[in-house]
Amino acid sequence: MVKANSMRIRGIDHMGVTVPDLDEAIEFFTRVFGAEVLVRHQPYPPNPVVNVNNFARHPDTLVNGIALIEVAGDLIELLAYDAPDQRGEFPRTSDSGGHHLAFYVEDLDEALVHLRAEGVEVLGDPLLFAGAESGQGARFIYTRAPWGLFIELVTYPEGKAYQNR
Repeated sequence: MVKANSMRIRGIDHMGVTVPDLDEAIEFFTRVFGAEVLVRHQPYPPNPVVNVNNFARHPDTLVNGIALIEVAGDLIELLAYDAPDQRGEFPRTSDSGGHHLAFYVEDLDEALVHLRAEGVEVLGDPLLFAGAESGQGARFIYTRAPWGLFIELVTYPEGKAYQNR
């Protein structure tokens, strides 16, 4: 088994998220989270060999566009596709392949006021972190983008229990 340090991993470069409409996703992230668009690729025509061999997707998949955005110093790659076998339903957090983005915020309550004012769906009320992740003021909440992407907001101003061992 290869250990991470033998591969010289320095960290996560970016997180890729497939979106149904690239313009809508860019507008959402820039308006709500202050994202900056760094790179925008135009559509790529289908390349059956590359689609299958390099990306494990349908041979006739069209890349409608790609955008690399930056939010608070972190990179998110937004990808939009058109594929004959494309599923339209975004996975739930409990589905295999389900995922979410998590942003650290200094003031969770203030962030929620902003998100609600922007019309972002907020799921429930903030929850306290439990167990080894607990800490003074350590809370989190899930929200959902218009197309279904789950976005978590977290705060732990005094750290988490596992950090203070």
